[in-house]
Amino acid sequence: MSTPFLEIKGLNAWYGESHVLHGVDLHVNEGEVVTLLGRNGAGRTTTMRAIMGLTGARQGSIKVKGHETIGMATHKVARLGLGYCPEERGIFSSLSCEENLMLPPMLAKGGMPVEQIYAMFPNLKERAPSQGTRLSGGEQQMLAVARILRTGARLLLLDEISEGLAPVIVQKLAEMVVALRKQGYTIVMVEQNFRFAAPLADRFLVMEHGQVIQQFTQAELPSRIDKLHEYLGV
Repeated sequence: MSTPFLEIKGLNAWYGESHVLHGVDLHVNEGEVVTLLGRNGAGRTTTMRAIMGLTGARQGSIKVKGHETIGMATHKVARLGLGYCPEERGIFSSLSCEENLMLPPMLAKGGMPVEQIYAMFPNLKERAPSQGTRLSGGEQQMLAVARILRTGARLLLLDEISEGLAPVIVQKLAEMVVALRKQGYTIVMVEQNFRFAAPLADRFLVMEHGQVIQQFTQAELPSRIDKLHEYLGV
């Protein structure tokens, strides 16, 4: 067995005195798309933030390609080829679309060239000189993902990228995930929109009360739908 791209064992995390993660165990293989499912407050976003070192105290093990990162600063974790796209997107309103795209530094070899990014996101090429605040929600989401691709990240942590967007934009983002997977990217998604996530992921991990309580593959999905509805309250 090859070493997983990401391997988490016994992960506990806190925000101040709030104990949010209670022994998370999961792994993600290189080139795999994994979706974290669960109700709000289950610990999915905190898991992503803990991977990047953005929570308070952490205990346990977080290995990236076999390298222990639990004690690493966030900028050093990023240099291992990780990119985090938070739910709030973080577009700088005073900068143009292209300035936002070019702002993050190159952190690892193999960053996607701007020409390739514009081929994947033609909307961004058209809107290159536009101010960040003038972009639509969908364009801002595309930009948030695109600037991570330029840094050289190969493991993408995508938090609720489909939330609040029109169906046509959600479809474009689904096509983006498929294209990135074909190019060998490894992707972990937090998604409330199960219809969006269902056809994209190789595996699904269900979280509840800061733990992973179930996991299943794409092939097992049809037989797990009823149980999933029970877990997710949908």
